[in-house]
Amino acid sequence: MKPSAAKPPVPALEKPLEGWRLRWYTIIFEADTRAGRIFDQTLIGVILLSIGVVMADSVQSIHQVHGRTLTWLEWIFTLLFTAEYLARLLCVRRPMQYATSFYGVIDLIAVLPTYLALFVPGLHALIDVRVLRLLRVFRVFKLTAYVAEYQSLARALSSSRRKIMVFLSAVLMLVLVMGTVMYVVEGPVNGFTSIPTSVYWAISTVTTVGFGDITPKTDLGRLISSFMMLLGWGTLAVPTGIVTAEMAAHRRLDWMQVTTRTCHECLTEGHAADADFCFHCGARLPHYKAEEHGAKGEPQAQRPRESR
Repeated sequence: MKPSAAKPPVPALEKPLEGWRLRWYTIIFEADTRAGRIFDQTLIGVILLSIGVVMADSVQSIHQVHGRTLTWLEWIFTLLFTAEYLARLLCVRRPMQYATSFYGVIDLIAVLPTYLALFVPGLHALIDVRVLRLLRVFRVFKLTAYVAEYQSLARALSSSRRKIMVFLSAVLMLVLVMGTVMYVVEGPVNGFTSIPTSVYWAISTVTTVGFGDITPKTDLGRLISSFMMLLGWGTLAVPTGIVTAEMAAHRRLDWMQVTTRTCHECLTEGHAADADFCFHCGARLPHYKAEEHGAKGEPQAQRPRESR
């Protein structure tokens, strides 16, 4: 028999999470435990404070008096966010996969402006991009219901995207035709100097915004304008009905308890409390860690998993 080829050693960061990495992962990436909720709520508070500092620093009267203090505060926030970003990379199995994910890119962008501002001062204002990190609010207040509704809305929009595209195409054709008609009826004398300008007027009229910078002066133009405003009320209700119908259809299928439970392999969030495998990559999920108690009073994380 041929000796079996020795398997290459598995990098340390590729090994299953255990010890301090597992504890950090549960706290940083999930919000079903008290520590996880406190971490996420504290993070959002720090993000809001850092944004407030940047906004205050942009006011000249405040900057002249407290500019040095605000600069120090900004660097403190940046160092905290940098430490948090490095902690996220250390406690996941595949750091590059997290770094290139949506939240990973947002977390990186949140710390880069301060460092880049050392070389290009004008980039300092981009620090307000940290507000994008507040997207984590959907998992912060645990809020299984909020997470479920967010996912339901995302599925409904995805399912109805073709219908909405057809609807938008019809609206685009409508405003193009009506804008051209108004260009012919009103002409440059009444402010409709070109077809693009007339189309802009048609869009603002159909959406019932009506900035008032261009208004029809002839009786025929006012008649067309009135028709388009009335049409706009009915037009705006169409996409709402499409998405609502899709949400109602998906709601009938939503029966699982959705949590912030995250797959260690692909970082996909939102698995049911009793799931054994990731619905995205199929990897086996670790025991669910939460502080909600079951019917017998013991923590859910300690209950044995039934064989499937």
